[in-house]
Amino acid sequence: MGKKRKLFCEISPLTYKISVAKCKLTRILKDAIFSRHIAKTKKTEPLPVIIYAHKSIIRRRLGNVNMQLQENKAVNLNIAAPKVSGIIIKPGETFSFWKMVGSCTKLQGYKSGLIISKGVTDEGIGGGMCQFTNLIHWLVLHTPLEITEHHHHDGVDLFPDFGRQVPFGVGTSIKHNYLDYRFKNTTDMAFQLIVYTTEEYLCGELRAEKPLAVKYHIKVENEYFSKEEGGIYRNNTIFRQCIDKSSGNLLEEKLIKQNYAKVMYDTKNTISIKP
Repeated sequence: MGKKRKLFCEISPLTYKISVAKCKLTRILKDAIFSRHIAKTKKTEPLPVIIYAHKSIIRRRLGNVNMQLQENKAVNLNIAAPKVSGIIIKPGETFSFWKMVGSCTKLQGYKSGLIISKGVTDEGIGGGMCQFTNLIHWLVLHTPLEITEHHHHDGVDLFPDFGRQVPFGVGTSIKHNYLDYRFKNTTDMAFQLIVYTTEEYLCGELRAEKPLAVKYHIKVENEYFSKEEGGIYRNNTIFRQCIDKSSGNLLEEKLIKQNYAKVMYDTKNTISIKP
């Protein structure tokens, strides 16, 4: 079998920069046409009904990652959260994370935080925004809103679990501006995203004008670690259930993600491995 041919972006650092520039320009041109459909209206007064709320701890212990990067992430989230909080997503509109937050630069006060690039950890200005979109994604999964753009950190499990509140594999991958997180309001009422930080947590609420007749539940099946020729792999299958509130009947069960990820940390005495 012949050697796999490299993509243009993989040839050299220069071709990578050219590819990124092309992706950014393509996004700008597409958004210029699509801009009237992107949510822009913000209101300080919250909509009356909380559809779903969640909070995630900001300073997590991620293997051997320098905790100063977690402190810097707290600064970055404090800057970004107010840019998103209060956004109203009207029927037919699409929420865009990068349209709300914009580019994260030193001039705006952002610090160097943890980022994940090509399946490995690194540092970059504004690091920590993935946690922000992870939170938003988890909220959206508990609503009828339609996810229209979502990228994953596929194929690798980089950190041992520490205070995990959501299933492995329900995360997001973003990169300004061409890897975005977006969802569309396909319902007949407005929704509102409220986001804020405390000393310990990034907190979020998805609100609406009236209650929903259904509720959503995320279910994980077949979760295990397997030892294989290439190393240790993490496996699970994630479903979303839609349940009628009045009867409790299951209306729909939909596969969200099937994960098969190589474990990149020392698993000795920390996890149970299925032979």
